[in-house]
Amino acid sequence: VHLVESGGGLVQPGASLTLSCQPSEHIFMVNDMGWYRQVPGKQRELVATITFDMSPKLADSVKGRFTISRVNAKNTIYLQMNDLKPEDSAVYYCYADSLSTSPRGPPEDYWGQGTQVTVSS
Repeated sequence: VHLVESGGGLVQPGASLTLSCQPSEHIFMVNDMGWYRQVPGKQRELVATITFDMSPKLADSVKGRFTISRVNAKNTIYLQMNDLKPEDSAVYYCYADSLSTSPRGPPEDYWGQGTQVTVSS
């Protein structure tokens, strides 16, 4: 199984984008899920996470502009990004904590391949 991300692209400042992430196949369960981002030469940083019971956490830099949501029935998370700024440009990575593919399968952490978001005029 791997995480499938979609929704990245090139937009102008002030525009909106929605990222989505879901497992490539049916899974048994997953704990927290979230989004991180990384620009060349810098460490990967947390953008937003959401627990299984829908408790969100957002980085201070995106509060008021980004919203994270989750549909447990599809094990899918979304990142609604509004009022995008050039400093939001990065590769955005989906993360899944303690994902199990079967009742007997050991929980493992997964990362997506990343999707590029570029904000430029």
